[in-house]
Amino acid sequence: MCCYVGVVSCNKLPCEPKMPRLTTVFKDDTFQLTGVAISPEGRLFTNYPLWSDIYKYAVVEVNGKVSDLKTDDQWMAKAPYPNLYMNSSKISDGGKDKWVCVQSVVTDEDNNLWVVDPASPKMAGVYNNSHKLVKINLNNNTIERTWLFAGITDAQSYINDVRIDNQRQYAYLTNSSEGGIVVVNLASGYSRQVLHDHYSTQSDPDFKFIIDGHELMKNGQPVKINSDGIALTPDGDWLYYKPLTDDKLYRIRTEYLRDETMSSAQLGSKVEDLGHFATTDGMIFDHKGNLYMGDMRTYSILRITPELKMETVIVDANLIWPDSYSISKDGWLYISCSQIQKQPEYNDGVNKRTDPYAIYKLKVE
Repeated sequence: MCCYVGVVSCNKLPCEPKMPRLTTVFKDDTFQLTGVAISPEGRLFTNYPLWSDIYKYAVVEVNGKVSDLKTDDQWMAKAPYPNLYMNSSKISDGGKDKWVCVQSVVTDEDNNLWVVDPASPKMAGVYNNSHKLVKINLNNNTIERTWLFAGITDAQSYINDVRIDNQRQYAYLTNSSEGGIVVVNLASGYSRQVLHDHYSTQSDPDFKFIIDGHELMKNGQPVKINSDGIALTPDGDWLYYKPLTDDKLYRIRTEYLRDETMSSAQLGSKVEDLGHFATTDGMIFDHKGNLYMGDMRTYSILRITPELKMETVIVDANLIWPDSYSISKDGWLYISCSQIQKQPEYNDGVNKRTDPYAIYKLKVE
């Protein structure tokens, strides 16, 4: 063979890179999705943030095992999860036992679903201190525990994504509005926000985020989204993270994040600046230590090797703002595409999205 998936050069001629193909797994013609999670048993979940009046459910399970999804009708099938009550759009009763504005969903090796609810409808501020992380046992579809973040992040925070270390019983979340990392001791319930005053969690003010030929703007100002993408190495020793609207990548040993005795300055000194890579929303490690991320500007999926070499895995016009990622046991990378840059607020009130919002999968292992 001459070339392999993701390799962009070859010393034999003639030779063309052998690119993989996207397979459509789920699509929604109406509602904007952001997250994706595939369970060890092949159950597929996605979520819809409450960003506009075009809204119905927060978290859904795609009906049937992923391997059974073959027809257009099945691609469109979904059910509110874990029940209809939690997906009720009426949040006036408090919001702490309901979904308010879910941003991401993540599964783990122990067959749990973790749901991140920043509880900030239309990103207008946290509703009734109901921003939370929720753990659902997929074996019986029941909520095992909820961690609330009142007093941990401020009223304008937007907790964004999470990674779980079941061995050490810790969770790590990004705060994409303030900037910062929320560290949760899952056993004791103690949470704290760290690095919120560190440059690594803040988007570079001098970076111009150019997408579709122009700088992403809102209300006449450049859009700046802080710490967003987050990934945990397979051994749980390193947490990688980055602001969304620049191309820098950072990491820190998790032992430092778990050390409650370290001062803010001491913790900041442990952050490693890995350099310039890509503008990505989410990112994820495979079991070999390769880091997968998207580049919204180039409609591509990238792979960063353990040696920090960046490779292009695929370029595809359907990758309209690749948002979140999940890897199945059989080596498929699941990718949600949220079309964020086409929202009206980033285009002088004009909705430029193209149907549908979608989830794709891509063989990577």
